[in-house]
Amino acid sequence: MSKESSLIVGLDIGTTKVCAIVGEPTYPNGLDIIGVGTYPSYGLKRGVVVNIENTVQSIKHAVEEAEHMAGCEIRTVFAGIAGGHIKGMGGHGMITLRNREVSKRDLDRVIESASALSIPADREIIHVIPQEFNVDGQGGIKDPVGIYGIKLETKVHIVTGQVTAAQNLVKCIHRAGMDVADIILEQLASSEAVLTPDEKEIGVVLIDCGGGTTDIAIFVGGSIRYTENLTLGGDHIDRDIAVGLSTPVAEAKRIKEKQGSAYADLVPPDETIEVISVGGRRSRTIPRRELAMIIEPRMEEILSLVKREIIKSGYQDFLPAGAVITGGTVIMDNTVELAEKILGIPVRRGLPTEVGGLKDVVANPVYSTGVGLVLYGTRYKGDKKLRIRDEKVFKKVFESMKTWFQEFF
Repeated sequence: MSKESSLIVGLDIGTTKVCAIVGEPTYPNGLDIIGVGTYPSYGLKRGVVVNIENTVQSIKHAVEEAEHMAGCEIRTVFAGIAGGHIKGMGGHGMITLRNREVSKRDLDRVIESASALSIPADREIIHVIPQEFNVDGQGGIKDPVGIYGIKLETKVHIVTGQVTAAQNLVKCIHRAGMDVADIILEQLASSEAVLTPDEKEIGVVLIDCGGGTTDIAIFVGGSIRYTENLTLGGDHIDRDIAVGLSTPVAEAKRIKEKQGSAYADLVPPDETIEVISVGGRRSRTIPRRELAMIIEPRMEEILSLVKREIIKSGYQDFLPAGAVITGGTVIMDNTVELAEKILGIPVRRGLPTEVGGLKDVVANPVYSTGVGLVLYGTRYKGDKKLRIRDEKVFKKVFESMKTWFQEFF
């Protein structure tokens, strides 16, 4: 097998940036990051493709940068999907065993029964993720294969997405000259990079705050229990700053990332920043706290909506590990402190650390989804790997997704 064929590539196509990450699996279970490419994203709005050609160009630029760094040609990618069209729900399945031991085929059957939902024609199942199995009334079983029983039941978390949103995403990747190995829910990918197994086991909420969306995932008992995608993110803060300080949006984004603070009270009153004005007017100096006072209300809004979702999930009392926040928006100072104030639970900033190679480059919340996609691809690569080119691409991708549950155990 050539080196190139063993490489795993994650492609995070976000609202504000496209990020390509190249990983090389190392023996026995490690991963070296050997290539990173980023480029501004010009074709998405709130996580959904709105301009095919602009998205294709952004993908090409990011991938070319990653190829140069890694010294390889990228042919196949694991792509992330997010946006307000993504919906999660619970499901339940049951089959009879006729007093014999559970086989892997029985797992297929019980998951299939759990995913036999009536969903609208414009939506498709993206993930069917098992939470636990139950054999003859004995619950809490992670892997029931080999256990004797009469009745097998399962609880699952089902994620659905809009067919056209996934189709457009795959189309852009194909137009950029690559195949799609799989499509992965972005917060599921990020969880691979920033959450520990202990956090997932005892109860944690992942909050991935990107440019156009804020993605939420709650883990309890080692399994994902709840997912939601909010169409609010860092680009809303950029526009607030641009309007509030009469500065171009690009400059608003720059000063947010370099000098922004999510919690105005924690900014020393004597600190100042220089702001470029619109229309060629002279730049001016303002108190840094003034910038923070524009950022804080929007971050409060985002975190308050997250808290509402946590309460809605019913798991607010099952999160002893608190919250892990990641994504480009949380680079700002004092984001953790504001999140702890709003959510009322312990909070830490999550960044990819359990990788080798260019680990110092990717040790940044911006790369959580991209690195997570590579980790996910490394974990689930094998006979499920697809090289998709024909007209039935979307059906194949979704059929592949529906059978991922097998590889969770």
